Amino acid sequence: MSAPAQAWPPQPVLTARRVVAFTGMVFGMFMAILDIQIVSASLAEIQAGLSASAEEISWVQTAYLIAEVIMIPLSGFLGRMISTRYLFAISAAGFTLMSVMCAQASSIEEMIIWRALQGFIGGGMIPSVFSAAFTIFPREKQSIVSPIIGLVATLAPTIGPTAGGYLTDLFSWHWLFLVNVIPGIGVTLAAWFLIDFDKPNWGLFKTFDWWGLAAMAALLGGLEYVLEEGTAKDWFQDEAIRWCALVSMIGGVIFFYRAFTALTPIVDLKAFSNRNFAAGCLASFTIGIGLYGLTYIYPVFLARVRGYTSLEIGETMFLTGVAMFFTAPFAGRLSTKLDPRAMLAMGIFGFAIGTFLASTLTKDWGFHELIWPQIFRGVSLMFCMVPINNVALGTLPPERLKNASGLFNLTRNLGGAVGLALINTLMNERWDFHLHNLREKIIWGRQVADETLANITQGFSTLGDGAALAATKQLSLLARREALVLALGDVFLALTLIFLLMLIVLPAIKRANPARGGGEH
Repeated sequence: MSAPAQAWPPQPVLTARRVVAFTGMVFGMFMAILDIQIVSASLAEIQAGLSASAEEISWVQTAYLIAEVIMIPLSGFLGRMISTRYLFAISAAGFTLMSVMCAQASSIEEMIIWRALQGFIGGGMIPSVFSAAFTIFPREKQSIVSPIIGLVATLAPTIGPTAGGYLTDLFSWHWLFLVNVIPGIGVTLAAWFLIDFDKPNWGLFKTFDWWGLAAMAALLGGLEYVLEEGTAKDWFQDEAIRWCALVSMIGGVIFFYRAFTALTPIVDLKAFSNRNFAAGCLASFTIGIGLYGLTYIYPVFLARVRGYTSLEIGETMFLTGVAMFFTAPFAGRLSTKLDPRAMLAMGIFGFAIGTFLASTLTKDWGFHELIWPQIFRGVSLMFCMVPINNVALGTLPPERLKNASGLFNLTRNLGGAVGLALINTLMNERWDFHLHNLREKIIWGRQVADETLANITQGFSTLGDGAALAATKQLSLLARREALVLALGDVFLALTLIFLLMLIVLPAIKRANPARGGGEH
């Protein structure tokens, strides 16, 4: 006699209450992700307002990122213990309160504390949305839900610098945080009164792995600090970097030991035994490089080479958001007709095309020259995010979704952190390389160099005896600018190679069986 067919969980019943609740959760996730980048374009204004040093002001970003990256994987356990309702309501309320405190900060020390708490508390909202999407929506609705989640998760950091530039330019830097208050209150109320997806399991508190939590905080916090500050501090030449790397290594050893030996580990790593989830996380890591890395490198070019203001940079980069917005519904419909592996391949290959086009940039590039690289980036983000959610989470049983969602979102954030570290390191090395080569060519006796210097000197003729010195200084600045442009081109080529290499992994992904509505157990 053949074995009985495995019973798959029944499809969830979708109600208007759950749709409204989920909409509120999406708004909450948007706020939490937006705040990663919204202050990036206005750090100079915050620095001036708080009388902070250049080194201190970087912690406004770093503190948020370190705290958030710790909460994201922890949120899976908290969601199972206190339920999605309590976790999301507390996260939204705490995030809103910390936004007010950031706006009221009168010193850089206060700002760093409130930003860390804002990132930690708000980080619980991000994975909850991904797990809820597969918990409350039936399989046939995933083609509608996935584009919405993908659009929000990628649009928020993309438009963050633009939104921050507008708010600071029109009002003041305080509104970077005050803008969260009204939506935050609404999200908190919606979560408290409408979420009914699951029930708390308070018994998990008795077996809470405090050692595992401390080890995970050391691992992720130390790693995030090393990646964020390593380039600026010459990596292991700096004592703080060395200590944080050591703390991260020790924390990693303890964390993985506790993950496999604790009765109820903080993070259940068994989800990685699912081949689709493991491959999906690797793809998410790569997408994180493209999402956060390109959000960083384009402003570097526009600010240092073109001299754009933060508002002009935001207006130039807004095209990516427009491309994403119009691609989202098309990507959702296409996901119902196309193999997710093929769609993901199209998205990653589109990333490669966009970065390859950008590798030919010159000092004169502006909005019009960046149109196609930005369109490819926006379209590719949506072509990646829609299938990757289904690939990574769509084949997991419901009881593993909360934990897996935290790990899945963590890989995207870590991809961004690693990508930024690689980009900065490679950019600085190639900048020095090209500057050395250019200086060998810009020497007295070379006809082109002499003619250029003579023309520049003539332009400074009003300075009299100081014209020659001013011209020499100007020629040096021109060489540095050209070297930076060449270095950025090399970075874009390196990103192209990373995206192309990711295509090799895609054949390892198995296509999910849509009839199951859950996935492989």
